[in-house]
Formats: sequence, C-alpha cells, structure tokens
Amino acid sequence: MNISSIVVQTMPKFLDEVVESLKNCEVCDYHLHDEKGRIIITIEGEDVSEELGKLKVIEAIPHVIAADMQMAYSEDELDENIKVINESDAVPAVLNDENVDIERVVYHGDLKKRDDQLQEFAKDLSNASGVK
Repeated sequence: MNISSIVVQTMPKFLDEVVESLKNCEVCDYHLHDEKGRIIITIEGEDVSEELGKLKVIEAIPHVIAADMQMAYSEDELDENIKVINESDAVPAVLNDENVDIERVVYHGDLKKRDDQLQEFAKDLSNASGVK
C-alpha cells in the first residue's frame, strides 16, 4: 500500500470551489488549505501506477494549477527491498566463516572502483524490486 501527500495549488479566487471538488473527490482525502490557494490532500494506492492515475484525476479538476506529490510511503515496496537485501549475497560467504585462516585471505579490490560497484548494486536492487 502506498500513501502520498500532495500539495494542490489554485488561485485564491477559486479556492472554495477547488476545496469542495477535492472534498467530494473519491480518489483523495482532503486535509487542509490556506488563503494563498495551497491545499493538502493524500492519496492511497496499491502501487505507484495507481497513485499516478489518481494524481491525473486531481490535476484535471477545474482551476487546479498544479498538484505535486511531496511525501510518499510505500509499505510493500519497502518490504520487498528489505527482503532482497536480506536474501542477497552482498557479503561473500568466506567473510562470514569464522574458521577461515585470515592469513589466506588476499585482497584484490580497488577502492576507486568501489563507487561504481555500489551504484551497480543499487541499480540491481532497484531492478529486482521493479523500480525504474
């Protein structure tokens, strides 16, 4: 389940009309607004695609100038990423073996390449969880 907060912007002269439309809209929950035309709402969806569909509905409301996601929480995607990390072999088994003679461990790494390896690991992790 994803939950995202959205700041909707309208002109002050249309504020009451847009607030009423958002309160009656089935794709979001209205929370508050100010006199400058900023309105705070939240949306929920099973995934990002569902949330983006709801965002398009909000953007299509008459007199909405902008509707921008500000904060997002993704329960399922977080759980999937944690699972991928926990099940990955990011640390070679030899480093977890207490019986290995440390004199036989030879380092062939390159710290300059380390950033590239971390970026590749992050990319692989994102791809495994379906993030693009």
